[in-house]
Amino acid sequence: MSAPPLAWVVDASVAIKLFVVEPLSERADALFAQLAADPPARLFVPDLFFAECANILWKHVRRFGYSVDHAQRDVADWRALALYTTSTADLMAIALEMAISQGITAYDACYVALAQQLSIPFVTADEALIHKLAASPYDVQWLGSLTIPPLPES
Repeated sequence: MSAPPLAWVVDASVAIKLFVVEPLSERADALFAQLAADPPARLFVPDLFFAECANILWKHVRRFGYSVDHAQRDVADWRALALYTTSTADLMAIALEMAISQGITAYDACYVALAQQLSIPFVTADEALIHKLAASPYDVQWLGSLTIPPLPES
């Protein structure tokens, strides 16, 4: 009997590292490589994830000269990933409560609410968010300290 697949909620701060070289990009690559494991990991996102990723790319194009062509390919590549998407409409009531009680944005709270709903960890590269939620009851993990199992050699 094989082990159950790994499962995480991931945010745009992790996903951007797949395409824009930043600190922890190698960790993001290793996390998303788990989609090719046997059994494949299950990565969950609220549907706002795609708009947030596009917005980050927009900032990189505007501020840092990131190629528009690269940005468009990145968007297509994100869409092709085997991500499990949940409507933010299904998360907003609990996300609003979390945002108010934890002092975080409703956007960030959507990820936390999804992770709580699924009883799986939420992984982020946003250190400020990690600090805000450090004393909370939520399972929020920083990408930099996440245990990511190695993939078997082929």
